[in-house]
Amino acid sequence: MDQNMETNVRRSALDIIRGYDGPPVRIMEVCGTHTHAIFEQGIRGILPENIHLISGPGCPVCVTETGFIDEAVCLALEKNAVIATFGDLVRVPGTEMNLAGVRARGGDVKIVYSPLDAVELAKENPERQVVFLSVGFETTVPASCLAVKRAKESGLKNFTLLTANKTMDEAYRALRGSADAFLYPGHVSAITGMRIYRELREEGISGVVCGFTASEILTAIAMIILRLGKGTAFAENAYPRVVAEEGTPIGRALIEEVMEPCDAVWRGIGKIPGSGLCLRKPEYAEFDARLRFGIPEMHGRPNPACRCGDVLMGRIKPKECPIFGKVCTPEHPVGACMVSSEGTCSAYYKYDMLS
Repeated sequence: MDQNMETNVRRSALDIIRGYDGPPVRIMEVCGTHTHAIFEQGIRGILPENIHLISGPGCPVCVTETGFIDEAVCLALEKNAVIATFGDLVRVPGTEMNLAGVRARGGDVKIVYSPLDAVELAKENPERQVVFLSVGFETTVPASCLAVKRAKESGLKNFTLLTANKTMDEAYRALRGSADAFLYPGHVSAITGMRIYRELREEGISGVVCGFTASEILTAIAMIILRLGKGTAFAENAYPRVVAEEGTPIGRALIEEVMEPCDAVWRGIGKIPGSGLCLRKPEYAEFDARLRFGIPEMHGRPNPACRCGDVLMGRIKPKECPIFGKVCTPEHPVGACMVSSEGTCSAYYKYDMLS
């Protein structure tokens, strides 16, 4: 889209938004990237008072349960495994400590930039067990699946995944009633396509697939306002330059080959049946860290002062948490929502509290 056309689209959307004089509308962006983009581009500041944006549980690190971190700590300190992880997980609190604390106690925690880096790490260290922390939504799951296939083809016996992968469709059902419509994440939708949103529409759940520029976000909000006025559920694609109706069939096929649905615990929401992705059994069971190391089921205990769960459900804004910006800051995070670069609390701290 050229600059003049983008300016026209944005102006038209702004006219619709500013001219809206109907009842209050609640729109939940479930993607952390959207939350930061909305703040960064000043979108909240130009909305009329009857249009409310709510930040939901769209950051995979934020919704990863405390027990998962406890499992990783156990693998590193009790099983002597090398933990390979993306950097944003290192400071996420477990019940007793985070992965930075594991390092301080002599545990081996390596930062990698892709799951395939973890496979190479296993090849280079055949005497050590390497566990990759596989956390993410549909966008990043194919890379973890590819890593498992690569490890299997290479005959690696020292590589496993500790999975906390989640899918978004069941989360929308769990969040039913939290908002009048959702801003569906563009990058997840690039994999899934529009099918899941058509299914949600038939169940009375509405939303628009949204990109990340100011014009794309404003266009999606304007579409929601127009469609809500018709009184029927809807599923629209305001990001067609990236999201195709069928999504990415190759990526979905890879997920279906290596992973299978399972129940998953979401921080702040609880257990959502069928919302997780675990390694398919028996085909890929040998790469499941929980099975290889016999890890007992762990139910983590989050810090009781942290209200991250209520933030993720859209029940409160970060500033309503009594420790926000005081005890809990990006330098000393108490909850996962402040740790992650896509977290709601980190967005409010960076763009709202310090503005």
